[in-house]
Amino acid sequence: MHQRGIRGAITVDTNTEKDIKSSAIELINEIKKRNQFEDKDISQVIFTLTDDLNAIYPAKIAREHFLSWKYVPMMCFNELKIENSLKKCLRILITINTNLEQTQINHVYLKGAEKLREDLK
Repeated sequence: MHQRGIRGAITVDTNTEKDIKSSAIELINEIKKRNQFEDKDISQVIFTLTDDLNAIYPAKIAREHFLSWKYVPMMCFNELKIENSLKKCLRILITINTNLEQTQINHVYLKGAEKLREDLK
């Protein structure tokens, strides 16, 4: 069994708990759908947000919405502030234990974040 990282990102409409929550849940659900892993296989989750998103911690959302993530180690960080970079963006890295090869992992970029990895379309 290997540890594999699954990347994803989504843009958020407004800096509100409601919009960050709905975007985080949408992104996580799509990652789970496209990669077909079980929650028990998650090793850790790292979230980053651009500095214009600070209404709520995505880790708190994940723990409350995905009850089986209660003991999953999660952390939230600010994304680097790079000139002309994508605004209002929530990014995620989920590390899972799996037998899948790296090329079988499906990374997920939604809404305005699709332009971050156009090579994966």
